[in-house]
Parts: sequence; structure tokens; C-alpha cells
Amino acid sequence: MGGALAAWAGFTLPSAVLLILFAYSVVGLESLIGTGWLSGLKAAAVAVVDLAVASMARSLAPDRPRATLAVAAAILALSIPSTWGQLAAIALGGLVGLALEPDLSPDADAALPLSVRPRVAVIALLAFFGLLLLLPLAQTVVASPGLAQFAAFYRAGALVFGGGHVVLPLLQAEVVPTGWVSHDAFLAGYGAAQAVPGPLFTFAAYLGAVIGGWGMALVCLIAVFLPSFLLVMGALPFWEALRRTPRIQAALKGVNAAVVGLLLAALYTPVWTAGITSARDFALALTAFLSAFYVAVAAVAGRNPERRRRPRLGAALVGRREFGMGRRSASYSALASVPRNRP
Repeated sequence: MGGALAAWAGFTLPSAVLLILFAYSVVGLESLIGTGWLSGLKAAAVAVVDLAVASMARSLAPDRPRATLAVAAAILALSIPSTWGQLAAIALGGLVGLALEPDLSPDADAALPLSVRPRVAVIALLAFFGLLLLLPLAQTVVASPGLAQFAAFYRAGALVFGGGHVVLPLLQAEVVPTGWVSHDAFLAGYGAAQAVPGPLFTFAAYLGAVIGGWGMALVCLIAVFLPSFLLVMGALPFWEALRRTPRIQAALKGVNAAVVGLLLAALYTPVWTAGITSARDFALALTAFLSAFYVAVAAVAGRNPERRRRPRLGAALVGRREFGMGRRSASYSALASVPRNRP
């Protein structure tokens, strides 16, 4: 447990501190909201989420059934613009995933060299689900803004599947409709989160700082990461059995496809609707997208000397294949894919 906390602090705190400082600059420069620098950040957010959708669609929805499920989840999330709509989309993904043909190929991954006592794991799982269910009930009894914000960020952290970008629609549904954070401040922070090292979940520190200063930033940061600590501790003793259960793998494949739909819905609103309001914004977002795509293609080609010798057209085709613009699907293990995504 000590090693987990040390790794979390070393990986998380630098970007959290930078985003808190950025939040104070946004609050202190409210007169600049809506000017050119904010438009640039919002356009950058459009480009980043667009790339994320393309990349995640390739790995999490590579075939027609899962691509259809992703589109259906996006429509459902847009039709019910609340946390309940997102929960319904995730549940739909799991149910449809159960109907998909399970992957019966053997899992060649090595066993995890970690051990947690079953009693500790059960306590962690009870705490995970207990907080998820009881925090909303506590809000109805105790009218505390701090409790409501802790519950909102805990819920967002607990319901994320498939990678860090997916937390965007969950956090947006929690903080923007309630008025805690404006659309402009939300997208500005998300754009800034792409420019700092570390996991995307540190975006919660920025939101907390906008809501209530550095103290609330710490509360929101702990709340959004706490579910992952509890879930990892609770799942470790049962991980080997779960990862080799075909039906569990199929359900998680469906959930991950639904997650692509949630991110697609977030790309439309609030990212596109708030970030692209003029032809200039569109041109800026397109430039950012092409620049990011070129850098990604160059990085992929640079990892292979054979690809470095290809002409530029060949490099573009490599990028088309590697980043979800083509039709070739990659081998995918649903249970093993989550750690490979940026948290």
C-alpha cells in the first residue's frame, strides 16, 4: 500500500500542482474569458478529443457490432444529458457485450506478482460500492456543498472505463449543469491538462481549485482517485479468475465500446458546441488536429527503422493504420487494455 501511495504521489502531484496554479490564473483573469487565448485552448481540446475518439474507436470498437454499440451509446447519452444517461449507456454496453461472441483464446499474460489478503479485498470492495451508493443518500440528509462535490468526483472516478479521456463527459455532467464550473473554464482546464505531464485525472484538481481553492482541489483529487485504489485492492485476489472468464471479457468489451460512444457524445457537446463557434475556431481546431496527428505519425514511424525509410505518403498510410483511420483491427484483451490507457 505504501508503494502504491508513493507511486501515485510521484506520478500525480506535479501535474496537479501545475493545474491548480493554472486554475488560479483563470480565476484571477476573469476579464480574459472569451478572448483569444481561451478560444485557442478550447480549439485544442476539440483536436485532442477528436484524436482520442479515433484512437479509442480503433482499439475498443474495431468491428461492426461494437461500432454500432458505440453510436447507440452516444445517442443515448445525448438524449439523456445527465449522469443517468451515461450509466444507462454503460449498462447497455455490458448487456450487449454479454450477447457478443466471447473470446475463447487463451490469455498468455503472466500472472500478477501481487497479493492482497481476501479479507482486505472484501473490505475494499465493500467500501467502493458502499461509498458509491451511500454518498448520494448522505447528500439528501446533509446539505453540504463539500459533500456534494466529493460525491460527484468519487462517482466520476468510479464509473470510468477505458482510459482517462472518458472522465471528461462524466465530470462535465457533474460540474457544469450544477454551476460549479462554467463551460469556458471547464474546456480551458481540459486544454491545459493536455499540456502537463501525468494522468488526465489530475484535471479534477483544476476543477476543485476553480470551485473552492486549493483545499477543494485536494478533496476533488482524492475523491476521483479513491475508487481506483479501492477497486484495485478489491480485485487483485480474484483477478486471475476474472481475466480468464470469457463472459466477463465479453461484457467489458461491450462496456468499453459504450465508453467510446460517451466520448463521442462529449466531443459533440460540450467540446464542439462550446469550442467551435466561428470559422476561425474551426480552422484553429483543424490545424491543431493535423499538427497532433503528424506528431503522432512521426512518433510511430520513428519507433521502426523500416518505417523511417518510407516516403511521406507511406508514413501517412502508417498513421492511417495505427491511429484508427483504417479498417485493420488489432488484437485486444478487454481486461488487459485498461492499464494501457492513460488514466
